Amino acid sequence: MSNDLTVRDALAPDRVQAIYDRKARHYDRLHALLTLRADQRGRRFLVRETVHEGDRVLDAGGGTGSTALLAAAAVGSTGQVVVLDASDGMLEVGRQRARHAGLADRMEFCTGDLLKLPFGDGDFDVVLSTYSLCPVYDPAAGVLELYRVVKPGGRLGAAHSTWPRNRVVRGVGDLLERVVWRFPSLSMGCRPVETLSALRDAGAELLIEKRYGVPLYPFLAYVVEKPAANGGA
Repeated sequence: MSNDLTVRDALAPDRVQAIYDRKARHYDRLHALLTLRADQRGRRFLVRETVHEGDRVLDAGGGTGSTALLAAAAVGSTGQVVVLDASDGMLEVGRQRARHAGLADRMEFCTGDLLKLPFGDGDFDVVLSTYSLCPVYDPAAGVLELYRVVKPGGRLGAAHSTWPRNRVVRGVGDLLERVVWRFPSLSMGCRPVETLSALRDAGAELLIEKRYGVPLYPFLAYVVEKPAANGGA
């Protein structure tokens, strides 16, 4: 990673949880406003590139279920989507949205820590993380924990904040972020992070990646595949 990239320390996990509990009812509107609705574009992209009918899917840090609802529609009546989040307030909004959408029968919601998932190795066909690695204390460890529960031959799709490529734009964005970072209720603990290198080191195969969002605060979305056991034999 280039030395001119500012890597901010994460907020304490209990503080992040409290922020999201308070923001739960308004999170989707606020996040859409701050990202100029680019957030949903990333969610649709990842679900389209990873989820198939009948899949068992984990949406890690799934919060209010914005990604999970898209996945639940894609897995059909034979699939299942598990939504895990540290914030009970966010999960309650997600449960309400699932019932309203008529998808509650294929969705499960559970409280948990993204860094210590309560699932076995290779439990899921697909694991998704949309904007949930940005506030994590150790995002590299977090993405490896997500990768652990992907079955051999399965896929991991993630989207998170990244740095602008242009040095000047990056400098301006960093100056503005310094101000925003003083107000955790506005930043919600999100900052640019890097996770792909950890997955590459773990042997994941990068299938697709794209950058999108506003120039000052872009997102990176990517899909990796875990190699099949014994080379698919």
